[in-house]
Amino acid sequence: MDGTTKDALWQQFGAATGMLENTIHACPQQLWEDRTRRPQFWYLVFHTLFFVDLYLSDSSDGFSPPAPFTRSELDPRGVLPDRAYSKEELLTYLEHCRSKARTRINGLNAESGARVCRFGWIDLTTVESLIYNMRHVQHHAAQLNLLLRQAACEPPDWVPRVDFP
Repeated sequence: MDGTTKDALWQQFGAATGMLENTIHACPQQLWEDRTRRPQFWYLVFHTLFFVDLYLSDSSDGFSPPAPFTRSELDPRGVLPDRAYSKEELLTYLEHCRSKARTRINGLNAESGARVCRFGWIDLTTVESLIYNMRHVQHHAAQLNLLLRQAACEPPDWVPRVDFP
């Protein structure tokens, strides 16, 4: 895979995660901790990051997120984590995911880009999983922006491309 394609993938993946990061920073603590809202803001951020991490893996088999997170997000009963995760915990998870994405994108070649990733509910090539992942992040970043607007908070600006290497 050529450098131009890898750069474009990173620029847009980074922009999508930048949108997510900006919603975290824009969320007032009261909204972050409000467990009466559905969906809960913190949970939607966690859900998004969990699946970013998962979709940056080759399969759901053997996948394990970093502590303090667990695989509970894959529980078909829809069990929420025992507690609300803090902004700091989820910002750290976001950095973990960005690093994983950058490594994955940098390592792409024709063979690895065509390799099939199996998640149990969908099989995607590595390149398609990156695009699918960006769409998922942007979907939830938009949802989080709506939650901010509904709570009379100013949503962050659009991130056109990543501004860090």
